[in-house]
Amino acid sequence: MEKLRRLWRGRTMTFGVPLLLYLIGGSFGLREFAQIRYDVHKLHGKVDPALKEKLKQNPVTLESEYEKLDKSNLDNWENIRGPNLWEDSRTVQKQRREALRLKTE
Repeated sequence: MEKLRRLWRGRTMTFGVPLLLYLIGGSFGLREFAQIRYDVHKLHGKVDPALKEKLKQNPVTLESEYEKLDKSNLDNWENIRGPNLWEDSRTVQKQRREALRLKTE
């Protein structure tokens, strides 16, 4: 009886067994939640036939996008500062337009 009590109060039973139960139980729980996610995706993942036809009519390929990018001029660009969180975007845009107007004059 004393050995059983000592085993029960040991570090293995106090920390090790609950840790293993959480790990094993968590893996089974995650598997179930992931399965639910995939089942819902399978049900709602169907594409509308009209949208599918529209995508077939206008195929976008990697080569066509590369040609668009190749035609654009990437050497002459200007870094435009956006507004900070505390600034009003309209005010910053107005200041930017004013600076461009003064620059062109």
